[in-house]
Amino acid sequence: MTEMEPRTRWSEVSGGPGAASAYQQRFDDLAASGVDIHGEASFVASLVAPPVRVLDAGCGTGRVATQLTALGYPCVGVDADAEMVDVAEQRDPATTWVRQDLSRMQLRSQAFELAVLAGNVVPLLAPGTLLAAVQRIAAHLQPGGFLVAGFGLDAAHLPDGCPVTPLVDYDRACEVAGLSFLRRYATWEKTPWVDGGGYAVSVHRLND
Repeated sequence: MTEMEPRTRWSEVSGGPGAASAYQQRFDDLAASGVDIHGEASFVASLVAPPVRVLDAGCGTGRVATQLTALGYPCVGVDADAEMVDVAEQRDPATTWVRQDLSRMQLRSQAFELAVLAGNVVPLLAPGTLLAAVQRIAAHLQPGGFLVAGFGLDAAHLPDGCPVTPLVDYDRACEVAGLSFLRRYATWEKTPWVDGGGYAVSVHRLND
């Protein structure tokens, strides 16, 4: 990471070198125990069908993007953490991986039908970059394209040391970026949303 790049909250709470491998190992262990770790990809598949192009914004080690690629979606994963991207590339050479900060993202293609922000990407952004990140994601969506984001809203659903990003702030950033609110759930399995919940999955759509 260069001095000019914003320092994400993930870099503050991740635990330093080796965090990416440890992060991925937790999901590998869950999968080995029979837990379905692909709720986000299943949610995406319920909105759009392959072969539409999907942007996994804040892809981490690539769990979501890799599953989407396996399902037939041309998927690009973007993350600011070099170690995370390295793990993703090693695990899945079939998916395109890019190391960029979301608030400055500039990809060659700007024709995605859907962008997904999973794994608490929103609250783990660098402080003060929420609007810029949403605007850059919106700039890579086709008119009518979806933005789907799931993130925690209380300490029980966030990493230690990660502050809450209020839904009102996220919704406002989406509005400024030209995205209209469609619906909200309490889980990736589409549990109905109740105000005051600790986790939200929000669906916005880029205005035509």
